[in-house]
Amino acid sequence: MSSTFATDVAKGLSEEKKTLSSKYFYDKIGDELFIKIMHSNEYYLTNSELDIFKNQSQGLIEGFSLKNGDTDLIELGAGDGSKTTHLLKEMLNQNIDFTYAPIDISEHAVNSLVASLKTNLPTLKLRPRIGDYFNILEEENTNNPKNRIILFLGSNLGNLNNNQASQFLTKLSSRMQTGDKLLLGLDIKKLPSIILAAYNDKGGHTRDFNLNLLTRINNELGANFNLNNFIHAPYYDPILGRSVSSLVSTKEQVVFIKELNQEFTFRAWEAIQTEISQKYDLHSLNEIIKGTGLVFKRVFYDQNKLFMDVLIEKES
Repeated sequence: MSSTFATDVAKGLSEEKKTLSSKYFYDKIGDELFIKIMHSNEYYLTNSELDIFKNQSQGLIEGFSLKNGDTDLIELGAGDGSKTTHLLKEMLNQNIDFTYAPIDISEHAVNSLVASLKTNLPTLKLRPRIGDYFNILEEENTNNPKNRIILFLGSNLGNLNNNQASQFLTKLSSRMQTGDKLLLGLDIKKLPSIILAAYNDKGGHTRDFNLNLLTRINNELGANFNLNNFIHAPYYDPILGRSVSSLVSTKEQVVFIKELNQEFTFRAWEAIQTEISQKYDLHSLNEIIKGTGLVFKRVFYDQNKLFMDVLIEKES
């Protein structure tokens, strides 16, 4: 990971508009901070999707249209599994023969999730994997009669712009068999004030989450970022339906990264984009999945209609 991390940091900070990939938020401290974000009052996304899994697990299972034989339930970016656990319990209660395969780039997140599941759901069959989604899906045997359900929750697709999201789904589709299902968690377009508050919580957890990325570069790549010289500056564009998080340099400064043997110059008020979060409606979703080999089947909303989980199927 370290060499890839270094390469991506070098590339992102060398661009005219500096960027750092949001996938590198998730080290041990980042995982802990994100859990705090998910439990903050402003971050409606987690509770909204949790509402779907708590109250509509039976509907989700019916939508999966499971055939006879066992099932692989594969979750990309499983995190702490707090939402999925409700679905797992319902599937176990119905004596459905399945194996749960959580995949995450964070070893800490996977290990913590597995420990929790072994304690709380001891009969659950597990096949945890750590690493890149596509590499692992490539290794999985797709030429088999199993039902395969892929979960990609938490509006993780929203971290990509629309072109990237379409490319991601096309790539994912190429690793699916006809009839495989994809359950996609997506945040819905809504009042800008509600969205912006979710990325700028009063407790400062999202700010710390973003700044921890600079701490990680300091610790792992020998950089000398001074966190006091950067502020977290999120905004939401309702025209594009996109929330953007950035770290903004409050002064002209030079940062040296030892691992890269390279200096990076920052102008006063120059931004490093750290994350985008795209918001959707069914029209924009259909535009994204067009030509991917995937077809829309069904949508599940939370009771306040702030979030949706969309069931999609690989077509022949």
